[in-house]
Parts: sequence; structure tokens; C-alpha cells
Amino acid sequence: MTDKIFNPIAALYNAMDKTWNKIAASYHFKCNGCEDNCCKSLFFHHTYIEKAYLLHGFNALDSNRKEKILSRAESYCKKTFPQNSEIKSLKIYCPVNEDGRCLLYSYRPMICRLHGLPHELSRPGFNPVKGAGCDAGLFDDKTYIKFDRTPFYQQMAQIEMTFRQDLNKTGKIKKTVAQMLISQ
Repeated sequence: MTDKIFNPIAALYNAMDKTWNKIAASYHFKCNGCEDNCCKSLFFHHTYIEKAYLLHGFNALDSNRKEKILSRAESYCKKTFPQNSEIKSLKIYCPVNEDGRCLLYSYRPMICRLHGLPHELSRPGFNPVKGAGCDAGLFDDKTYIKFDRTPFYQQMAQIEMTFRQDLNKTGKIKKTVAQMLISQ
């Protein structure tokens, strides 16, 4: 895959980051990691374009680092998705997190970028669904600053649709970062 195919998602991610940073600054919120670190959350990702972009970043790493990440990804999956058992959210660090830093930060999926701040999401015919933000922000004591994620989801849907059509991708995807890495 050429880098050109990733231009739309890179631009969308840039817009997400700018908006998130602006709103975080308005709250005087700075994410420095915390006990309930979002890198320990069980997030599923649902787009082929995000998987491809994450793998694009992963494949740019040196082989030694990739081996370490894949080893952590396999361990993560064995613990989180035990055979013949329910999925367990064990608060295990994402396999691309090393020493509290995301090794694929520039390529991280949408939910990793948008997590943490109070937000809303609108669907036609329904009231907006609001999220409270992470506990570290102490947002309950602050006036809500509108952060509507809807336009980002709409743009992601358009990018995903084009990506699927261009590469003849069908079916659904629901994978963690660990699963995406080991199922290349």
C-alpha cells in the first residue's frame, strides 16, 4: 500500500488531535497517565483503514521492537481472550505501550485519540449521547465544553467506505490493537 492511500486518515487524525488539544487546554487538562490509564482499557476498533494504518506504522519499526510488541500482543490476547471463556478486561497495557509511551502514537486509532474528554455523539432522531470523560480530569466539577465527536465519526465512515471499495474489503471487524497486530 502506498502512503497516498493513508492521506485522508492522517488528515482526519490531525483534525481530531487539534480539536482534542484545544478542548483539553480549555479544561486545563493534561493527560499524564493515571491509575485508570486508557492504554489499559479494552478498546475494540471497527475499521479496516485504522488497522491498515496502524500496521503501516508498525511495519516501519525495527525488527527487534516489532518482535517485542508481537510477544506482548500474544500474551495480551491469551489473557484477555481465554479459550472457552468470556472476554476479560484485565487492565493490561496495550502491547504498543512501552514505559508509559505509545510506540505507534502517530498511528494510534481514533478512540485512543478521542478518549478522556467529556463529549457527545449525535445520531439522527435521537438525543445526543454524552460521555463524562475520564476520572483523572475531574470533569464533574467543570462546566461542559462542547466536544461533538459526530463529525469525526462521519468522516471516518466515509474514509472507511472508500478504503473498503478500493481494496474490496467486506465483512465486519472488531479487534483490539493486540488482535490487529497478530492477525496481520
